[in-house]
Amino acid sequence: MSNTYQASDIQVLKGLEPVRQRPGMYTRTDNPLHIIQEVIDNATDEALGGYASRIDVTLHPDASISITDNGRGIPIEVHPQEGVPTVELVFTRLHAGGKFNKTAADGAYRFSGGLHGVGVSVTNALSTRLQVVVTRDGYKWQLVFQDGQVSEPLVCLGAARGHGTSVRVWPDGRYFDSAQLPIAELERILRAKAVLLPKLKITLTNEIQEKNKTQQVWQFDGGMADYLRAICGDAEPDTYLSPMFAMSHQLTAQEVALMKGDVAIGEGADWALLFREQSGRFGESYVNLIPTPQGGTHETGLRAGLFEAMSIFCQHHALLPKGVQLTADDLWGRVSFILSARILDPQFQGQTKDKLTSRAAHALIFSCVRDAFTLWLNTHLEDGKKIAELAIKAALERSRSIKTSVKKKSSSAAVLPGKLTDCESNDIRETELFLVEGDSAGGSAKQARDKRTQAILPLRGKILNTWEVSAHELFANQEVHDISLALGIDPHGLDANDAVLDGLRYGKLILMTDADVDGAHIQTLLLTLFYRHFPKLIQAGHLFVGQPPLFRVDVDTTKRKQKFYALDEAEKNALLQRLSDEGIADNRISVARFKGLGEMNPDQLKETAMSVDTRRLLPITWPEAGKAQPMFEMLMAKKASADRRYWMEKK
Repeated sequence: MSNTYQASDIQVLKGLEPVRQRPGMYTRTDNPLHIIQEVIDNATDEALGGYASRIDVTLHPDASISITDNGRGIPIEVHPQEGVPTVELVFTRLHAGGKFNKTAADGAYRFSGGLHGVGVSVTNALSTRLQVVVTRDGYKWQLVFQDGQVSEPLVCLGAARGHGTSVRVWPDGRYFDSAQLPIAELERILRAKAVLLPKLKITLTNEIQEKNKTQQVWQFDGGMADYLRAICGDAEPDTYLSPMFAMSHQLTAQEVALMKGDVAIGEGADWALLFREQSGRFGESYVNLIPTPQGGTHETGLRAGLFEAMSIFCQHHALLPKGVQLTADDLWGRVSFILSARILDPQFQGQTKDKLTSRAAHALIFSCVRDAFTLWLNTHLEDGKKIAELAIKAALERSRSIKTSVKKKSSSAAVLPGKLTDCESNDIRETELFLVEGDSAGGSAKQARDKRTQAILPLRGKILNTWEVSAHELFANQEVHDISLALGIDPHGLDANDAVLDGLRYGKLILMTDADVDGAHIQTLLLTLFYRHFPKLIQAGHLFVGQPPLFRVDVDTTKRKQKFYALDEAEKNALLQRLSDEGIADNRISVARFKGLGEMNPDQLKETAMSVDTRRLLPITWPEAGKAQPMFEMLMAKKASADRRYWMEKK
């Protein structure tokens, strides 16, 4: 077998081929809903800009889906740089779209969910056939694609009135686990779009069973408040103890000047809230009408804004009993909400846009909600006191549960390692221990932490490889000894009783190492320790890996000053490409590479790696039976050096 590795072995995927080769990188592949949603999102972006008043979705008997809007219609003129009709460019080129220019007041899409310019091109790539009909400037035009390629070039169908775009999609079942479209979820998405844009009329026509055609129409004059009442209030109206708190706020030029952050005129949010007596909540969030089922920084901004306003209200009216300290969860656990954020330049986690990661969004929503909720509480005094009593009750219940479910910290300093900087709280539902690479990074982390809930244990250098070390020999290594003491639990086997975690002092153990090769090595050594000798810690979901950025990217133009953080080289390159697509000159962009955590100042470390509102954490889960064992054996066993060398050369 030949082991040659030559230039001819390198493949360059062009056009839409990357999507067809690796669809999971661009969309969800459990069913075709997300590629249909990309088309729907484009139509609602037209409505968001005020250009469309209706969207019609039709499910056809041949398993195709059509989406029609009465917006401006995709331009059909030949693109001046690319030399092909613009509508063809939109459906066949990755990173081609009209949503990059966010800063110009006359931009085609100033506020939209479009970020990467890959949405409908992914739809086209993963469809056996796609048909586009555009009506604009007095004519109707048609373009047809087959397997992502143009099969029928753009042709004028004749004169026509009106304007808009109609896209009919035949998803290719080969790329999805199931070719069936989840109609209930589609209905929920369409209904939510109508809620978020009260003047928009959305129609869903189901023609799959030709003899039993059905049609649903959504148009909400009352908007989000009516929607939230329909979902939550009608079924159990007595469980809600306050009037609806519903507001809309967009930043003015004066507010932008005062905030001095990465915000712009017109950014802001709409929201509707209800507070319920029982714990458990309903919540939906959106960014520029894009659903974010995994939440993100806009939700954490809402949470923090509500808590800050409630804390001020309780202090002003002397409502807190002595010794009771509220946390954000005491209030948040009783909130049912809908949040629709309006962000000029949203940054999402992945192309599926399930989670917002824009750090500036947290401060934006926090500021909007805190001020509005403070005013609401003081104008609804009795309702405000009821909500405060509810939060205080939750805080008292939490305090009582700590005494029975959490092992109290010892007051003896000798029990804990001297390098440990402990936190104030004893509640493992909120406490976190950061294992930080190096004393320098440990010093920055101590200044960046929330001293109430976050503890820091700096590690010196690379810890012992514990893969072949027996449990009774572990404590001969000082670093392992300190980790075990700080956690409050002893080494144990996979067959140990769950009671071995009774002494656990922290709910989250976070490994925070440099974003380089040495950091990855230390991380691997730590993961080996916990996999081999503290498996119950992983199985119970207490272990996480912090993801500090490797790069900082600054944009400095006369109209725009922003900073971005990139996790790795790939994310940095994607960010630079996006900034270039937005027309930012190279000399206005500066890139800095962090040599390590110790090089970050405390504010940067807090913002990127430690703040619960803006950091990125990777949860470590227990693998399926036997799957991780061979990898650890190959990486860490002394006898596997030959296999390890072969693996490193191959990879």
